[in-house]
Formats: sequence, structure tokens, C-alpha cells
Amino acid sequence: MRRLTLNMFPDTSNIALKEWAVAIKAMSAGNQVLTIRKGGIHKDDRNFRVTHREFLLYPTYEHQNHLQLKKEYHKDLKASQKTNNSLDQVKLEFWCRVTNRFEIRTERILDILSGYHVWTNEYAHKRLHWRPKNPLTVAFLRVYRLQNQPTIPVLEKYTGCKSWIDLDQKISLGGMNPILSDQEYTDRVNNIQNILSESKITT
Repeated sequence: MRRLTLNMFPDTSNIALKEWAVAIKAMSAGNQVLTIRKGGIHKDDRNFRVTHREFLLYPTYEHQNHLQLKKEYHKDLKASQKTNNSLDQVKLEFWCRVTNRFEIRTERILDILSGYHVWTNEYAHKRLHWRPKNPLTVAFLRVYRLQNQPTIPVLEKYTGCKSWIDLDQKISLGGMNPILSDQEYTDRVNNIQNILSESKITT
């Protein structure tokens, strides 16, 4: 894995990926280093693609459901619901970079990843079989915490079932701190890749 250095970071970003707030919480604690995605119902987002390799994480709350989360994350779900006091503002705390990605087409491989994300197997299977001709995309994310964490207005164009949003303003990244050290992140990703390789899956 290529080692990342500070001078490789952009100064600003106006691209964001929408993700459940509870999943971002798991990433911010270093408990999750990947996301599993398929397209949304928005006409421009029917087939999810990693069209950006670097982006901010935009927390969402409206679709979070305890039935779709493993029990150990229910407390985090409740906490995220309490902190989301405003419907017209959102706080941006994290920026990330995709270090690798691959596609999943079978439940067997999806189940191997079960211990590495917040969602239940039932929900993961449901996402896999929705529009079954299209695979699930798995992306490894190296997450960084912003030192300056702006709160921005929620514009109408940011809402709805879409994955990517172009923010109306450029967010200054400034100093950022990695959630996991280079070695910790590399070890976790390599561990997952080794397990998948043993299952004859190449990432």
C-alpha cells in the first residue's frame, strides 16, 4: 500500500459522500475501514460508482434504522439521533480517501465481511439482491478528522436518495489527523484482503 504524506493532501474539498451517521461514528472510532454501497433511487445514482477517490463524509440520519444495525451499535444510533437537533444544518467532521475497492456478487463473500461493518447480515443481503444484476461496491476508506469542523446549511439539492453531492462551498481541509496510524490502517486492510484472498477473491 502506498504511504500517504501530508503534502499529498488537497487544500479544500467540495465533494461529499452521504453516509449513515452511525457508520461514520464507527469509522471515527477506527472500528470500520470500509463502506458497502449500491445505487440509490435517484435517477443519477442508480448504479453506485466510486467517481471520486477523495471526499468529505456527509452524515445522514433519515434512513438509519436499528433493525438494520447490529445490536452493539444501537447506542450509537440513539446518540446520533439526539445530536441531530437541526434539520437545516449539518456538521462536517471527516475527510477520506479510497485506497482500494472491489465488487461483491455473492452472499458468501458478503458474509465474510460481516465482522467489519455496522450493518446486519439481513440488511447487507437485502442491498446485495436489490437490482441483482448490479454488484455491491466495497471501498476501503482511510479516514481523517478535520481540525476545523464547519457546520453548513442543508440545501434542498443535498437531500434525497443520492450518494454523491457537490457542496455549494469549498471546505478548507487545513490540518487533518488520521483516525488510524499508517501501520494500523495497513494491518486492518491487509487482514481483510488476506481473508478474501483465502476465499479466492482478489481485491
